[in-house]
Amino acid sequence: MKRSIETTVGAFDAKTNLSQLLDRVEKGETVVITRHGVPVARLSPYESGIDREKVRKTIQELKKFAKGRRLPPGETIKDLINEGRRF
Repeated sequence: MKRSIETTVGAFDAKTNLSQLLDRVEKGETVVITRHGVPVARLSPYESGIDREKVRKTIQELKKFAKGRRLPPGETIKDLINEGRRF
């Protein structure tokens, strides 16, 4: 598990240096923003929840599945959808 560094900055400094703080957060750091010494917000790296490796493998499988498959002569995907069929 990747350890995260947590830094605390005041609201004024956060406002003044937001771009630099975002650069640090992008690299994995967490920043706690305080107002008069009291924590009020946390900037942390965004986690999309998307498993990119799983997506890549799924795309490969779909391409493999579709290879060599063709629509029936004279049919369109819209025709098949309208009929409720899958190809």
